[in-house]
Amino acid sequence: KILNKYKIKYKYINNVSKEAAKSIANSKIIGWFQGKIEFGDRALGNRSILADPRNKNMKSRVNNSIKYREQFRPFAPAVLKEYCEQIFENYTDSYYMERVLPVKKSWQERIPAVVHFDESARLQTVTEEINKPFFDLITAFYEITGVPLIINTSFNLNGEPNVESPRDAIRTFFSCGLDYLLIGPYLISKHNV
Repeated sequence: KILNKYKIKYKYINNVSKEAAKSIANSKIIGWFQGKIEFGDRALGNRSILADPRNKNMKSRVNNSIKYREQFRPFAPAVLKEYCEQIFENYTDSYYMERVLPVKKSWQERIPAVVHFDESARLQTVTEEINKPFFDLITAFYEITGVPLIINTSFNLNGEPNVESPRDAIRTFFSCGLDYLLIGPYLISKHNV
């Protein structure tokens, strides 16, 4: 209803997780608005900005054109649980982005956009049971790239609260450098969809 009210062009997508994964793998930055809003300090995969951790320039792209904040500010990796021990030293589950762990040397160059200056990352452990659409997206990204994680940051601009409604998501999308917005099964682009 909101998309039609504001005459926003959109495309219905049968598999939003797979579509999002393809876009992220192609260096697109997406707004991800799915299901109910999270409660708490972190965006955990329902109201998120998502991007490719393999691209060393992605951190500055997101900070410059979307979050409008300092360059040093890091982003969290959302990681499929079954691969966490391969990527992090002394791995412990971190479902709510509550832990910062050292990234193993063998992974640091593969995922430079999420590795902090001290070679650590604030991770989010992702399982199918906790968030199936988000799990499916990261799984699809892994199938495309061989990397079982993506950048996950809150869906907001610097100084603003996280988006809650479709109207919030649309306003934020058109106010920054996001490439695509996926609200439920609907894909919105700033170009012809």
